[in-house]
Amino acid sequence: MEKIEEQFANLCIVNRSSPPKEPTYLLGIDTSKTVQAEKGSLVAVLCSSGSIRIYDKETLSILREFSGHPGLLNGVKFANSCDSVYSASTDGTVKCWDARLASAKPVQLFKGYTSNIFISFDVNCNDHVICAGTEKVDEDALLVFWDARINSQALSTTRDPLGAYSETHSDDITQVCFHPSNPNMVVSGSTDGLVNVFDISIDNEEDALVTTCNSVSSVSSIGWSGKDYKQIYCMTHDEGFCWWDLNQLDTDEPITCLNIQDVREIANVKEGNLDYLIGGLYHEKMDKLFVIGGTNTGRIHLLHCTTSGLTHVSSLQGGHTATVRSFCWSTQDESLLTGGEDAQLLLWKPGAVEKTSTKKDSLKIASSVHQRVRVHSNDAYKRRKNQRCDVGS
Repeated sequence: MEKIEEQFANLCIVNRSSPPKEPTYLLGIDTSKTVQAEKGSLVAVLCSSGSIRIYDKETLSILREFSGHPGLLNGVKFANSCDSVYSASTDGTVKCWDARLASAKPVQLFKGYTSNIFISFDVNCNDHVICAGTEKVDEDALLVFWDARINSQALSTTRDPLGAYSETHSDDITQVCFHPSNPNMVVSGSTDGLVNVFDISIDNEEDALVTTCNSVSSVSSIGWSGKDYKQIYCMTHDEGFCWWDLNQLDTDEPITCLNIQDVREIANVKEGNLDYLIGGLYHEKMDKLFVIGGTNTGRIHLLHCTTSGLTHVSSLQGGHTATVRSFCWSTQDESLLTGGEDAQLLLWKPGAVEKTSTKKDSLKIASSVHQRVRVHSNDAYKRRKNQRCDVGS
């Protein structure tokens, strides 16, 4: 079996999306998990304009676009069992669309509490629970939960929360990520530097908190890795990287596998430099964790993660002309989708030949997208006795 390092090195561009009418940064990518070959696989892309575009994966043609109006959308995620696509919204809702329908209205609306502004979310592996993280308002930064099952609440198109966690983060909750196979395990990350692991089958927030890890910086990305997914990793807004092993929680061994405050200072890439981190990639079959980063000119780097550090493996170039913001790796066909500040969505496959005849000019937007990210807070861990709930039932 070809190693992922070789697969990545052999990737070539097979297709590019057509230039949009209004250039926009591509901030997030997810692909449909259902098998409907006769209808084609779908790709959902979060745009900096606050909308979601649905593409045909092979042709990269735009099929439809969903607007978060009156709010802007944050994050994009397909359901695991159907072609519903979700996104958190700054209007205090999580919206769900049917990606195969052209309807402008969401098919489901998950309402939060008064003054909630959702900036992160995820759906658990059996599509039963949604969890969204809020901006800090007054003294509250909440994790809000909903029952996402289709047969609940008499098929109502609007759902109220099951409840919320309010005591374990003291600033904006920038990341929420459910365990890939355990529907009750979820990890959250915040600009307060904390990465919290919860078992939501436990009755209350205090007891549900399995462990707290400290990245000592504002969290930008989190994920699960390792055998049986008992490890978590984290990237920060100042390009730090942390990796923890939850197997060590009940032992005397430290749970920290790796802690790098600034990857840019230690990464020895073979071609050019490393300007930023994009995200993590755990390859289950090979039991290897990789970190993907890039340069401001569009080059993409793959780094292998071990307890000894990060080692540069391979690079991709000739595709993007500006910062790459998002990617999605497919283990089924070993393909890679990438999106960036040049408004391009690229499909890479091993040994492929590009179908488009000419390379697109850069469509990088002149002004930067202002992400809603607060400066890291050094406030001590805060315990507030506000809302508690049972979200595991």
